[in-house]
Amino acid sequence: MDATESQDALAHLAWQVELGADEAILDAPVNRFELPQAAAKPSPAAPPAPAARVATPAPAERDEGQAALAAIDDARRRAEGAGTLEALREALAGFQGCDLRHGARNLVFADGDPRARVMIVGEAPGREEDLEGKPFVGRAGQLLDAMFGAIGLSRTAVDPAHGLYITNMLPWRPPQNRDPTPEEISMLQPFVRRHVELADPEVLVLMGNWACVGLLGRKGIMRMRGNWEDVLGRPALPMFHPAFLLRQPGEKAKAWADLLSLKARLRGDT
Repeated sequence: MDATESQDALAHLAWQVELGADEAILDAPVNRFELPQAAAKPSPAAPPAPAARVATPAPAERDEGQAALAAIDDARRRAEGAGTLEALREALAGFQGCDLRHGARNLVFADGDPRARVMIVGEAPGREEDLEGKPFVGRAGQLLDAMFGAIGLSRTAVDPAHGLYITNMLPWRPPQNRDPTPEEISMLQPFVRRHVELADPEVLVLMGNWACVGLLGRKGIMRMRGNWEDVLGRPALPMFHPAFLLRQPGEKAKAWADLLSLKARLRGDT
């Protein structure tokens, strides 16, 4: 092969490489459908995947859950053992299961006449209630007094027929007025239910979402308000909380309709 032929061969080879040919042609054809002997053997089965592990609560979570259940049982025993309202107050004051007590100034138990036909259950004490030890004081309390005064009911009335008796789902103020937790509602519910049983009102008024959660097991005050329910064998009327009405004065017309419904119920019209 002379120099010219050699250069031509190199040029053709370079052209083949550029086209993607990267291996030489063998002397014999290769059957690429025939697997090598080693590859034809079945590969060993893959080990089974480990069973999914069920997440178990951390020890701290288990301890907190057990403590909450123990607190609920203790609350139930204390509440059931109280035969009078004063005994119930003492039982609540001695209840150590709720941490809210440590950040509150006062236990807010009740206000008004326990003989009243109407018992109001609110949500939780605010700053003014915590300072005074009474439910519904300050601006919200003033609005509540005006609302029920418009239908002839008052917490200071001498006649129980025109009186009000007032309490809350929580007797201690939550920090920064935050919403109650489900655990707090569950452990304090036995005291509220016993409170209703001992006061034995003719009618209950549930003011706000958390009163409905505690005594009806659900919330949604925008759709629940004005619809009569049954709580512990007596009629119960969900209503807007006065604090909500202070923020949303346009809803006062609905609150007035609910008050008229309550007045009609007390007159025996419904």
